[in-house]
Amino acid sequence: MCDKTDKKIAEAFQILKTETSELIHVCPDVPVISVGETLRTDWPFRFYRDFVAKNYPVIIRGGCKHFPAVSKWNSRYFLDTIPNKEVTVAVTPNGYADGLAAKTTEKGKVHYFVMPEEVKMPMREFVKKMDDVSKQYICYIQKQNSNLTEDFSELMCDVQSEIPWASKAFDKTPDAVNFWMGDARAVTSLHKDPYENIYCVIDGFKDFILIPPTDLPYVPYKTYPVGTYKDVMNKKCYIEDHKGEKIEWIAIDPLKRNHYDKYPQFKNATQYKVRIKSGDCLYLPSLWFHHVKQSHKCIAINYWYDMDFDIKYCYYNMLKRLSGT
Repeated sequence: MCDKTDKKIAEAFQILKTETSELIHVCPDVPVISVGETLRTDWPFRFYRDFVAKNYPVIIRGGCKHFPAVSKWNSRYFLDTIPNKEVTVAVTPNGYADGLAAKTTEKGKVHYFVMPEEVKMPMREFVKKMDDVSKQYICYIQKQNSNLTEDFSELMCDVQSEIPWASKAFDKTPDAVNFWMGDARAVTSLHKDPYENIYCVIDGFKDFILIPPTDLPYVPYKTYPVGTYKDVMNKKCYIEDHKGEKIEWIAIDPLKRNHYDKYPQFKNATQYKVRIKSGDCLYLPSLWFHHVKQSHKCIAINYWYDMDFDIKYCYYNMLKRLSGT
């Protein structure tokens, strides 16, 4: 009975894969529009109809080019304007904040989900550490608590507190507006968020790998103990174990080819690879898996709008349960 059930589930996954490939994920590229499209009065309606309702990403070239930040913000500008500002910096030995790392224990090598060490320092020190790539640690401003509005309020005059057409389409204002800046070696591991995301690159570029939530059955999850990096900058780096705490996290790194041998089902996942440049925006729909790399000293902000917990969310949770995650 169990074998028959498993077979039916596998067949259902294959039907879902075939139909989404034929009906939704037909084009190998993420759609691209110009900022001029967003100036039309009917854009919020068309944005919702063509992308939000379909849970489908879109790149908007020049979407945030009108922000004063695009022509002003860089490391030099911050050294001139806020050199003594205390900033919270995520520090890791490998660039993976909120990612997987191995720890040698009495039971042998154990993989942990590891959070970064958070260190407070002046902005000038943060920039200096990014300039010295010989350091055996990697720094990234990535605190996701609406840190742009909460911690960098003096910079808000150079951007917008919301994306007007997005707020109109979603019928809400952002839950959070985040500021990101860091080393080219900083990597955001593959994950998903329960937010509609308008991601704006201010300086440099970001490289995204996107995977639709309908391909969840091919994205391997495992349960990991949780830890935090400690003493990263003192060359005594270790992982502090959060005793008894565990988390389900994605087991694969799409940049590591040997992982494809370990998790062959991942080859069935549809991957979109996009580069978002300075002045461009990406609409990243809720629950889409995404992996991110960046240029050195890249600066970005993003607007998180709470997703609607509608029938799509219910279907996703059903798929999650059937996938065994």
